[in-house]
Amino acid sequence: MHELGVVFHVIKSVEEVAKENELTMINSVTLQIGQVSGVVESYLHNCWKWAVEKKSVIMKDSSLKVETIPAITLCEDCQETYPTLKFGKICPHCKSENTYLIQGNEFLIKEVEGC
Repeated sequence: MHELGVVFHVIKSVEEVAKENELTMINSVTLQIGQVSGVVESYLHNCWKWAVEKKSVIMKDSSLKVETIPAITLCEDCQETYPTLKFGKICPHCKSENTYLIQGNEFLIKEVEGC
């Protein structure tokens, strides 16, 4: 389960932002996670609950919000895009395998709410 390591990294990054902005409490953190990022959202939430309770005073009562970024693939042959999860690597427009993922594997800290 790499989600715990991911959560530790997010906590460290958010604590640095809090320090730079002289925040004393973090209320929530919003992450954007791609559909094919390899992160399991339910595991992430479970790890979050444990880690902020045990590892961070400033984030102890913070909530985690997750926004999903859809996976989109581009076909280099016909230049059309399509939803990756529905069609995989083969373009539904021209049946080419000359495709690549253009969106959907991101993991971003979008927003930190605090005071």
